[in-house]
Amino acid sequence: MPVTTQLLKGLSRTKVLASSLLPCQQHHSQLAPITHRPATRWLSHMWWSHQHSRSYQTASVLHSYILTPPQVNSILKANEYSFKVPEFDGKNVSSVMGFETNQLPANAPIEDRRSAATCLQTRGMLLGVFDGHAGCACAQALSERLFYYIAVSLLPHNTLCELEAAVEAGRPVSPILQWHKHPNDYFSREAQSLYINSLRTYWQELIDLTSTDIIVTPALLSAFKRLDQDISLEAQVGDSNAFLHYLVLRVAFSGATACVAHVDGPDLFIANAGDARAVLGVQEEDGLFSALTLSNDHNAQNEDEVTRIQREHPPSERKTIIRQDRLLGLLMPFRAFGDVKFKWSIELQKRVLESGPDQLHENEHTKFIPPNYHTPPYLTAEPEITYHKLRPQDRFLVIGSDGLWETLHRQEVVRIVGEYLTGVHQRHPLKVGGYRVTLGQMQGLLEERKARLSSAFEDQNAATHLMRHAVGNNEFGTVDHERLSKMLSLPEELARMYRDDITIIIAQFNPHVFGAQRQEGQS
Repeated sequence: MPVTTQLLKGLSRTKVLASSLLPCQQHHSQLAPITHRPATRWLSHMWWSHQHSRSYQTASVLHSYILTPPQVNSILKANEYSFKVPEFDGKNVSSVMGFETNQLPANAPIEDRRSAATCLQTRGMLLGVFDGHAGCACAQALSERLFYYIAVSLLPHNTLCELEAAVEAGRPVSPILQWHKHPNDYFSREAQSLYINSLRTYWQELIDLTSTDIIVTPALLSAFKRLDQDISLEAQVGDSNAFLHYLVLRVAFSGATACVAHVDGPDLFIANAGDARAVLGVQEEDGLFSALTLSNDHNAQNEDEVTRIQREHPPSERKTIIRQDRLLGLLMPFRAFGDVKFKWSIELQKRVLESGPDQLHENEHTKFIPPNYHTPPYLTAEPEITYHKLRPQDRFLVIGSDGLWETLHRQEVVRIVGEYLTGVHQRHPLKVGGYRVTLGQMQGLLEERKARLSSAFEDQNAATHLMRHAVGNNEFGTVDHERLSKMLSLPEELARMYRDDITIIIAQFNPHVFGAQRQEGQS
């Protein structure tokens, strides 16, 4: 086995099974024009009006075909994956007991990606959700590369030196990561050599740094920023291989947000760039669950983020830099990887496109220059880092793309997951909001809730269970099979108008580990 692939030894060698998760390069001969993809998060103003009028009300536009419960389950469970951390001597000494994850496409192919891996040469587990836009190329690259950049950033100086010496001498290299992947999660084998060369250049520069202390927050910041720089540089340099040249350009001209968790013992770090979200499920003394948000959305609803962007550009651009709650009137997230159309100068964009393959010349998306484009870069991939010391009452972490949080409030997410994991359902007064219901309708709702409680555990995966609620909940907060069936049977051209891609990772913590560590600290 070539030395340059030794580091990637842990990669899954499976290929995509579901058509909705096929590699995006197999679906697109070119980056799809905005006019053909009103589903993307940087798009025309027409989609903006549609997006805010999204409704889960049963409407005549919805497809009339009703899926059976087994068909619904088949769709919901197609991409679920579970991993349980192995026990040693009958005990689980890890702070993470395991995790469960799932994905549900709205775009075709899905633009979200997910990753999970254990760090082999340091400690800790990495979990990440990557939400792509303008195609899936950038999100796919992040799912393959970002954890390696983080893992390398966390390696001690002597380990980096040993790694470089082994590669230089052609000796075998121990894997850095153990990947935990669903069979549908794939790697681009054609790009592995390019990716490992860029990663090697990065660790060589880390070796030259005088500091030998490993601090997680600077390591996460460095990994995020360096990967985004490499994505940009690779696109500018190009490649003699036509396929790779086109690939690096597609990665750079599309974009993706990233929300990553690094868990090592009681230390939980969240690195977020964009509008995916990480929420902690906390079990209070009364047994109820409360939500603790560990990330901030980087969009127009975040006043600090708006202020940051305005401060980085001249006052003359104050009225044009954020329009209709979008960056330059186009992009919803204010931090993202790739998206070089919001980072490069106009001159650099034209030069790279002119020397690129013919497919790019024919694509209106890549040739389009955002309006009022005067002082780039307007976009950054620098993450916001949050640290939380885990406690015995911190039971689980939910990382989700914005498709989840658009449909369910964070407190509702935590309640659904908490009740699923504990098997204890809290009976709250039935709320009907502002709706006027008859006694007969109220009786029907109560019977529906009773049936839901009795069948709550038909899902063997917490992420699937949460996804069922995200797509199928009605206005009264209960799963409506007819609604769920219609949402899942929507034709491709309509699905994205009613919901976004949804990706969920739920990590369950081991409270006994935190309790034991606390007792040791007090003794």
